[in-house]
Amino acid sequence: MTVKDASATADSGAGAMTLDELLALPPTVNVSTAARALGIGVHKAYGLIKNGSFPVQPLTLGGTVKIPTAALWRVLEVAPPAL
Repeated sequence: MTVKDASATADSGAGAMTLDELLALPPTVNVSTAARALGIGVHKAYGLIKNGSFPVQPLTLGGTVKIPTAALWRVLEVAPPAL
């Protein structure tokens, strides 16, 4: 599975994210993908971001919010593959 395929699958919101999907994520993901990885809804994720209690420091780029994948992995205690 390519990073693009994993990102598209992750964005679909269908069920829990697998370990392989988590490890194939690009360097940053959107809030929907991060929410799916954490097992919460998108509305809940945006609410947590708004009140400052999302478990990962989001990156706000203009009107876009991105979540750093490495920080998401740390929260989920997932180790990236060794190079």
